[in-house]
Amino acid sequence: MAEVQRRPGRPLPPPPRGPPPQHAAKITVPRFEPVDREKTCPLLLRVFTKAGGHHTDGDFAVRGKEPKDEVQIYTWLDATLRELTDLVKEVAPEARRRDATLSFAFVYPDKRGRFVVREVGRTFSYPNPRRHDNGSKSLGELSFQWTTLSCTIVGGSGV
Repeated sequence: MAEVQRRPGRPLPPPPRGPPPQHAAKITVPRFEPVDREKTCPLLLRVFTKAGGHHTDGDFAVRGKEPKDEVQIYTWLDATLRELTDLVKEVAPEARRRDATLSFAFVYPDKRGRFVVREVGRTFSYPNPRRHDNGSKSLGELSFQWTTLSCTIVGGSGV
């Protein structure tokens, strides 16, 4: 029987210089920089509230005939969904219920001009550390681009 000869292994090549290749890079969402609210002009955010479900894309199809339940909020891109939840609670009694969940969606026209309603996060009316929500996400982190915001208020009893 022939004996198999083992060759010593070749040394590994030196590690490449420069940034890691694109496929090996970790995908991280950049943290949105806070805004200096004293020096930066706020934006007008149009929020349409509705109990039970989001407005449909057809509700926004005709300019000037948007739903009537509009709340206009002056805010900044670093505003979080928790801040918006607290503002909605001031004007919408159903959002103050202990079991209320608020669902936020961006409403914007697509490339063909049709409106799209895309959910971006949920918050609980009253935060609970045992139940995770998206309250810490800012508009900037959610890629807000001066669109409209739809807020659905969902509760456990009757809505």
